[in-house]
Amino acid sequence: MEPINWFMKVVTSHYFDFNGRARRAEYWWYTLVYIIIAVIVSVIASMIKLPLLSSLLTLALLLPSLGVSVRRLHDGNHSGWWLLIALTGIGWFLLLYWFVLEGTKGPNTYGPDPKGAA
Repeated sequence: MEPINWFMKVVTSHYFDFNGRARRAEYWWYTLVYIIIAVIVSVIASMIKLPLLSSLLTLALLLPSLGVSVRRLHDGNHSGWWLLIALTGIGWFLLLYWFVLEGTKGPNTYGPDPKGAA
């Protein structure tokens, strides 16, 4: 699947979805496309002198970003509440570590393996 398709899958099919599991590819391709779009919007916003445009993008993609992050944690059999550890500052390192790890093989507490392995 192409990167934009991963992004569109999260935004259209899983906009407000905090249940289930998200593969590494889904999380990282969504994040990459989101960063690229944010940079482009930020440049355009500064050129037309409308800084509110970047904030609107962030607000519009807040729920899908939280949802894919929670589902990525679920893939490693961790509760989505672990996202709150990022508020400590150093917790980002633990989250990054979990986001990079391969998910639990087979079904876990949060659902079947998104790769389809049994």
